[in-house]
Amino acid sequence: MIERTHPKLSVGAQCQLLSISRSSFYYTPQGETAMNLDLMLKVDKQFLDTPFYGVRQMTWHLQNEGHAVNEKRIRRLMRLMRLMPIYQKPNTSKPAKGHKGVVRGKLLAAGQGGSLACRHDQTLPIPLLQDESRDHPPGGDALHPVSAVAPQRRGSAARAGDRDQP
Repeated sequence: MIERTHPKLSVGAQCQLLSISRSSFYYTPQGETAMNLDLMLKVDKQFLDTPFYGVRQMTWHLQNEGHAVNEKRIRRLMRLMRLMPIYQKPNTSKPAKGHKGVVRGKLLAAGQGGSLACRHDQTLPIPLLQDESRDHPPGGDALHPVSAVAPQRRGSAARAGDRDQP
């Protein structure tokens, strides 16, 4: 793009026409030092064993092995290697918009069944529990999942209804 031996335009004039600084034309990237490459290899090996180690834990681990490193260097190297630790994200207890969930033994959302995500590569099917509280009295069998959480009736009507049941 820029010719060093152009007969009429100097290198500075060519850089000015291309809107780049002359120093950026002469700049050659240095690459990583041998020490940083060695640290990157150790970080990579340790990250395979402990993928939950972030910058602070990785720095602590390398310092315990006798390397003179700080968080800034390890953070830069981990970003360069595109290593992202596995950790719990905030607000994980809040369901995502449109997410199916289980409440009181019943599967929410329309459909005949759902799935429970275990890992990113597999899901477990969850059978849809039918509302069997029609078949059993409220507060009846304590082992039955739906009737165990059904609301209790109060008052004399509840006591009268309990006498009719076996």
